[in-house]
Amino acid sequence: MVGPERPLFVLFGSSIVQLSFSNGGWGAILSDIYARKADIITRGYYGWNSRRAVQIIDQVFPKRIFRAQGSPLALKLDAAIQPSLVIVYFGGNDSMGAHSSGLGPHNPFGVRISRTNTRLIFLSCPPVNEAKLRENTSSYFSELVRTNELCRIYSEACIELCREMDLKVIDLWTAIQKREDWLNACFTDGVHLSAEGSKVVVEEILKVLKQAEWEPSLHWKSMPTEFSEDSPYDLVAADGKTTINPRNGRSTEKYNGTR
Repeated sequence: MVGPERPLFVLFGSSIVQLSFSNGGWGAILSDIYARKADIITRGYYGWNSRRAVQIIDQVFPKRIFRAQGSPLALKLDAAIQPSLVIVYFGGNDSMGAHSSGLGPHNPFGVRISRTNTRLIFLSCPPVNEAKLRENTSSYFSELVRTNELCRIYSEACIELCREMDLKVIDLWTAIQKREDWLNACFTDGVHLSAEGSKVVVEEILKVLKQAEWEPSLHWKSMPTEFSEDSPYDLVAADGKTTINPRNGRSTEKYNGTR
């Protein structure tokens, strides 16, 4: 543990989360945007479905309870270990067709979401490039049934459930396909996101964070920058008399548009 304490954003999900710091991934982009504002960490598990995630969720998000000072009865959650935001992605593996053996990640909508005080954003199942997926599937696997239509069904189920529970959700299946070249531009292997696909994810996340009526806001422009005070040790300006505070560096300049 290091200080100062910052808001913590956790990316929780399957391989699209595990790989989110690779290939110009969306986790790396968010970490860049939120430099000196929030810490972005991943809990990504390649190949997992939501049922398996439920088995370990209390280990990922421990609910450590302690007695409130001055009261022998009052118990409260240890806020120090609770994230400010959790972005959840499961569904791609759940949506795969059932295997005749009964094994495999297929999940017929068996997992339900429990209410929590933590701010949540769910990512729905993105589309796939079926042709590219077939080209890149290893012969080590038994037949994999993974289609864009199954992704659509699971995406819509996730969106419907989140809306019923008044939870933030991003329709990745639709967002990615808004690009005319999505089939070739947005994936590395037909399933996992390329840098271009990750940019779509980040755009949608920032859009939700900007529109959310959360207090305090978790949009990067609304969050304080750590150690942002002016200093005589900053780089000297062209006038030779003052210094320039580089509190935001250069990394956020490209995000100063609509986001």
